[in-house]
Amino acid sequence: MFIHGAWVTPACWESFSGFFSERGYQCIAPAWPGKDRSVGAIRSDPSPLLGLGIAEIADHFGRVVCALPEPPILVGHSFGGLIVQILLDRGLGACGVAIDPAPPRGVFAFEPSAVRSLASVLTTWRGWRKVVRWSPANFRYAFVHTLPEDQARAAYDTYVTPETGRIFFQGALAGFDRHSPTIVNFRNGARAPLLILAGSEDHIVPAAVVRRTYGRYSSSAVTDFREFAGRTHWIIAQEGWQEVAGAAFDWIDAHVPAVEVAG
Repeated sequence: MFIHGAWVTPACWESFSGFFSERGYQCIAPAWPGKDRSVGAIRSDPSPLLGLGIAEIADHFGRVVCALPEPPILVGHSFGGLIVQILLDRGLGACGVAIDPAPPRGVFAFEPSAVRSLASVLTTWRGWRKVVRWSPANFRYAFVHTLPEDQARAAYDTYVTPETGRIFFQGALAGFDRHSPTIVNFRNGARAPLLILAGSEDHIVPAAVVRRTYGRYSSSAVTDFREFAGRTHWIIAQEGWQEVAGAAFDWIDAHVPAVEVAG
């Protein structure tokens, strides 16, 4: 089960879903609440996203997981990677892969490039109560700054939607909220295996932040980390995404050897 992040829809998983399907997996990529529509439809009417928070998103995917006939393998990107960690902490999922994940509470995230990436959102007056939008320039800096201009613009036009502002303020203020929806129990030894992946050139969730997330885990549960050189936050779709998908596939194969896949 693939879980997308902020600013995009499940369409961002087309390549990964095809990769895993070709190798026998049955793949689903449910949308966040309010994002089960086309990019154009969301741009025209983003009002269903208003007020949506991290807890609501996590609960939504928790219900999806519980409705499945068996525990799924969870793969999430960005905020989706945080959702994967939350779900695993709840005892859901056979294993999880968190790619460039937004950090849980307790992980210092205020690297300069991360602050710059979200400055336009976090300085929006009462942005936590609004649906926010990103310009092509914002998207390029945060997600695709190493791509040629035409490729960066094509990615923006194809994938980027407005977003609920609430999740960004919840993430930014997590350290001040004892009941933050971003909390995970780093000492939970009963959770399923977790692989955390980072891109060395990521601006919005820098590799240093992802390494800190990995470093916070301190239980007997399997927790692994790998960093990919030259990759931005668009690691799941930029050139070379096959290497990332392959690494996730191999790790899953090693840690869930009994999983049955369709022939």
